[in-house]
Amino acid sequence: MKNYISPFNLTGLFSIFLVNLCLTTSAQAQVGVGTKPEKGAEVFMDGSRKMLDEKWTYWKGPRLKAELPIKWTVVNDPTDKGTVINCFDAAAAGGLYGSADIVTKKEFRDFRAHVEFFITKEGGNSGVYLQNRYEIQVLDGDTTSHGMAAIINETKSPYYAYNGVGKWNAYDIQFRAARFKDGKLVEKPLVTLYFNGKKVHTNHSISQVWGGPNSGIDGGNDGGKGITDVPGGLKLQSEGHNVYFRNIWIKPEVLTKADTNF
Repeated sequence: MKNYISPFNLTGLFSIFLVNLCLTTSAQAQVGVGTKPEKGAEVFMDGSRKMLDEKWTYWKGPRLKAELPIKWTVVNDPTDKGTVINCFDAAAAGGLYGSADIVTKKEFRDFRAHVEFFITKEGGNSGVYLQNRYEIQVLDGDTTSHGMAAIINETKSPYYAYNGVGKWNAYDIQFRAARFKDGKLVEKPLVTLYFNGKKVHTNHSISQVWGGPNSGIDGGNDGGKGITDVPGGLKLQSEGHNVYFRNIWIKPEVLTKADTNF
């Protein structure tokens, strides 16, 4: 007897195929270069001067040398249509981190964020700071714990996922803020990071703020270990390099469990 597949079975198989296809497409679409904002997210950088001035300001740290309006510039996207933001600021020339960094005016506790960056020359250097505390490094040519996509001084660089100079790269981040009880730290901050669609850090616990008082909030407290229970903005670093940013969006979250995996 020949095997017989009924029309019902064919329909069922086709339905399963479609569901799997949708799930796969959804999983692929949620991270990587070009990822669109999730429902409930707010766009913070669209390449326009208007949004730069409306939603960002200089971080008023101890080394601040810049004055408003923000001196970061709008430039043409080198590979695609539209405009992007160049982090070069003369106040930060020579690698003076903290002198011309910009931070979102809105502050966050738990959040999901998407950031795209483009390094124009070898050795290009910037950084993405979660809560204006914890740096995810942007540094071409460095594969150490101070290098590209490292949670600074906490993990080794996942350099294998880097698209390289002259190409767009993307960080997709899920962050859970430190938890406190009766004013004391009881749970360290956690982060999961996708770099260009590859999961490179999962539920990584962050031990402290690195870089001293010029780096961000709480950097000067007890050598960076004195984390306080206050929210912070997403900060981008200027170190006098031509590094471009675009398509930055943030979605506030409430992560009740100590889990950032997504």
